[in-house]
Amino acid sequence: MNDWIAITHLDDIPRQGARVVELSHDDAVNRIALFRTAADEIYAVRDKCPHRGGPLSEGIVHGGQVTCPLHSWKIDLVTGEAVLPDKGCARTYATKVEDGQVFLKLA
Repeated sequence: MNDWIAITHLDDIPRQGARVVELSHDDAVNRIALFRTAADEIYAVRDKCPHRGGPLSEGIVHGGQVTCPLHSWKIDLVTGEAVLPDKGCARTYATKVEDGQVFLKLA
C-alpha cells in the first residue's frame, strides 16, 4: 500500500515561504502548511500554532523554523516543537520530493 500522495510541484511553494493545502483524513479536514526553506527542503506542519492557533503558513520561515505571525512563537519545522522557552508542539507530516513533485504521507 502506498501512503504517499502527490500534493503539488516544488516550484509552487515559494522559497522561504509556504503554501496551504486542505486534506480530508480520519473524517476531518486538515489544513497543512507546506514550507520551503532557502535550501529547498520541504516540511509539512499542521497550519495551527500550538500557542493560540495562529496560521503558521503566514509566518516567517528562517532556517529550519517558522515564526508564528500572532505572538512570535518559533516552531521547529522538523519536529513541530516550539523553541524554548515556549512549550508546545504542532503536528508534522513526512514529505519527499521526486522529479520536482512534492509528496506527503498522512499516516
